[in-house]
Order: sequence, then C-alpha cells, then structure tokens
Amino acid sequence: MPAKTPALRRLALALRRLRQAAGLEFEEVIDQSPVSKSTLRRAEKAEARPNRSTLYILLNLYNVDDATRAEVEADWEEAGNQNFQRPFHADLRPDYRGWIACEESAEHVKEYESHFVPGLGQTREYAHCLIQGVWPSASPTDLEHHVQARIDRQAVLTKPKPLRLTAVIDQAALHRVVGSPRVMAEQMRHLQALATQPNIGLRVIPFAAGAHSGMPGGSLAIATFAKTDEPGVVYLDSMAGDALLDSEQDFAHYSDTFESLAAKALDQDESLALIAETEQHYTRQLETA
Repeated sequence: MPAKTPALRRLALALRRLRQAAGLEFEEVIDQSPVSKSTLRRAEKAEARPNRSTLYILLNLYNVDDATRAEVEADWEEAGNQNFQRPFHADLRPDYRGWIACEESAEHVKEYESHFVPGLGQTREYAHCLIQGVWPSASPTDLEHHVQARIDRQAVLTKPKPLRLTAVIDQAALHRVVGSPRVMAEQMRHLQALATQPNIGLRVIPFAAGAHSGMPGGSLAIATFAKTDEPGVVYLDSMAGDALLDSEQDFAHYSDTFESLAAKALDQDESLALIAETEQHYTRQLETA
C-alpha cells in the first residue's frame, strides 16, 4: 500500500474538486469514461496514484485549464516519488511513512506524547532502547532501520526553513526510565538544548494537573501546511496501531484535544525547570551508583 504523502493527498483532493467543479457525480464519470469505479475511488481517497493515461482521461473529461493541469500533473509526478531517499524506509508501516512525508513538507507540527519523549526530540540511544523495549521481537536489522528512520526525521528541525514544532509531554514520560538513568539524563539535557531553538516549543503537563484527555495513552500529532487550501493531517499511534487521518472532522476534533492538553501544561520556562530538575534526579542516581 502506498504511503499517503502530502502530494498524493493533494492529488486526490484536486481530483475530487475538479470532478465536482465539472458538475459530475461519481457514477457519471464511470459512465462517461473507461475509468473503473475502483480506480476512481482509490484516486479520490489517496489510496493509489492513477496511471498517467487515467489522469489525462479525467483532466480532459473535467475540461481542466492549462494552469490547473500543470499543478495537478506536478502533484502526480511528486506523488510517484515518495521522497524516501533511503531504501529501508520501505520497511516502515504505510501510515508511518506517510507521516514522515508530512513532517518533511509541513509548516507546523503540534505533538502530544503520554509515555515517551516525542520522536523528533529523542537521542539515538533513547530511541534505540525505546524501540527495543516496545518491539522485543525486532531483528537487529529492523531495530537499526527504525532507529535510523527516527533520527533521520529530526533533520526537519534544522533545515533552511525548519519545521515549527510545538510539543506537549506528560510528566510521566520524563520519569519512565528508558534504558538507564544515564540515557535519561542525556535525554533530559537534549530536550533542554532543543528548547533553545526558536522554532521549537516544549511544554510539560505536570502530575499536579490531574486527569486530562491524553491519559488513555498513545501519541497525537497534527501537521499543518503553508498552503492555506491544503488540509491538515492527524497522526495517531497507540497499541491498537497507527492511523493517518485527513478529514475535516478528525482534524477539528484532535485540534481541540491538543488545545485542551496544552491548556493543562506548564509554560516553557516552568517546563524546562521541571526537565532540569528531572535531569538532576537521574544524575544523582549515577553519582550514587
């Protein structure tokens, strides 16, 4: 199954809108062209990229002007290149690959984590211990591929036009010892260093905040893009699996959920003070070991 990259999603959205602008119902396209129902359905839901001849048939049927045709064809070309320069990314789950592509082209990502440090902020050693812990049956090759994919993702924070990241973490994630106190102390220092970057916001929901909507667990991430007409994307990851969602209803619901979590969090200065205190806790453990 192809990953739902931003280009594939833009292509699907464009094909739906162009059909509607042409005044054609789904079944009318099937009746008036050789395009099959399954092909059109998958193309409009970003489940597959149509072949070039199918694309041209649809654009001609919809009487698309030259400028719009060029934009759609550009998205079609980009959707054919999944933007994964490293072959091992093919081993990753489709929705996870799709989310990586979203991070690469997003303008702003808002992320909440209940149990772990957010992936974009993990050290290599923390990531290795974490993935090994949650996936004990992973082969050494699988483990290394997933760790490297996680580290590669972090390049979006330092590229020429860096991703803006707003991360909210439950305090429980700071106290769950992944690997060892040494790994955790290093991870706490890394979080403090990241927060000095102007494109990164980091906040913690303290235990004192009590019950909140993120307590069922898992992670929530929301990506928005520079193009105002490009729909936002939600990525969920939990024991039930992961999911990449792009409906307006899902985006609105999870955006509200994130804002409710952010309202429970400390401000950045208070959060960094708490992270520094946690780092000192792990450092004292090392000194007395």
